[in-house]
Amino acid sequence: MSVEKNFFQEVLQTLENARPHLDIPEAVYRRMRIPRRSLIVSVPVEMDNGETVYYTGYRVHYDFARGPAKGGVRYHPGVTLDEITALSALMTWKCAVVDVPFGGSKGGITCDTRSMSREEIEKLTRRYTYEISQFIGPETDIPAPDMYTDEQVMAWMMDTYSMIKGYNVPGVVTGKPVSIGGSLGRSRATACGLTTIILESLAHLNIRLEGLRVSTLGFGNVGYNTARMLSDKGAKIVGVSDSKGAIYNAAGLDMDAVAAHKAACSTVSGFHGAENLTINELIGSPVDLLVPASVEGQINASNAGSVKAKIIAEGANNPVTVEADRILAGRGVFVIPGILANAGAVVVSYFEWVQDLQRFFWDEDEINRKLNFIMKKAFREVLELSKEKKIDMRCAATVLGVRRVAEAIITRGLYP
Repeated sequence: MSVEKNFFQEVLQTLENARPHLDIPEAVYRRMRIPRRSLIVSVPVEMDNGETVYYTGYRVHYDFARGPAKGGVRYHPGVTLDEITALSALMTWKCAVVDVPFGGSKGGITCDTRSMSREEIEKLTRRYTYEISQFIGPETDIPAPDMYTDEQVMAWMMDTYSMIKGYNVPGVVTGKPVSIGGSLGRSRATACGLTTIILESLAHLNIRLEGLRVSTLGFGNVGYNTARMLSDKGAKIVGVSDSKGAIYNAAGLDMDAVAAHKAACSTVSGFHGAENLTINELIGSPVDLLVPASVEGQINASNAGSVKAKIIAEGANNPVTVEADRILAGRGVFVIPGILANAGAVVVSYFEWVQDLQRFFWDEDEINRKLNFIMKKAFREVLELSKEKKIDMRCAATVLGVRRVAEAIITRGLYP
């Protein structure tokens, strides 16, 4: 991955780009550039071979003027404090863009769980939860799944926190199994919200969905489910990728067959009936819609000039760098920023949190209706601001999110 500057600097540059369109006090703007607090913890784990390995974990609260902090936990070898800080800032704006009453946070551990056993991952999770337990809670900070974490990891986190408290606390995390207070519709929420935003964008641009050529970067939960939903609605999925490579077929790919191949071979590469490509080659392949749903900085100055898509919908957080944004804007590409496009997960996480606090649960149809309403409303608000200010969608979404956070900060005032 080629990135022009570190991730948090990228986020601050996006904030700076929005600054001319923000009518907020200078002191409040400066506060937006600094996280409220950051925690670094040592996470010792006794491995299956008896050796004790010390991992480094992080949890960052960026801002909670609008409500409890909210953000995922990722397990990845590339996790750094810089990355976690950047993601916590994006979560702050994202929650405000879709107008749910949360602030922003993020957490993670620098580790490679692909080489760890289930028992080692459980120990890692439980110790990390213990180390950050004074930092989290249903009224302070609510973790959720992210890269290489899932509902089982959330179950372990919830159980560990509940054991510390001495009573059941389902609202401490979201994205957990339904059997212990998780919400229906949560597992596909990002893809559902992203699909809604894509459909709204196509309607705005007067582009037909039928036969639309689509490629996804990433074939995990978001990439696969978004591709599947768009395919079911008439789009043609021509390319997909994962961390090991990419495939392309101009005639279209069968999502079920590709998923079965990946399950058997641990990669989409080598799928029969498709051409093997590098990820950069897939980025430059002839498509109408490109959905980067993997890691940050994947579309950057080195490959943005090769993009042929008319629309980019960010399923991941900041997969398009600031420099790439400039290149794409100059070529007329309609970029839908992640703080709008992939906000479906935090919306349904909000629903899950509310249900846990009430001990009253909704059916999946009601959750999907509520999600659809919120995503459409957020898209309209960002689009209207984009037209009013004559700015791109990323800048408009940033302006909308930051304004709402600033309003909460100003209204609450400074204590003491």
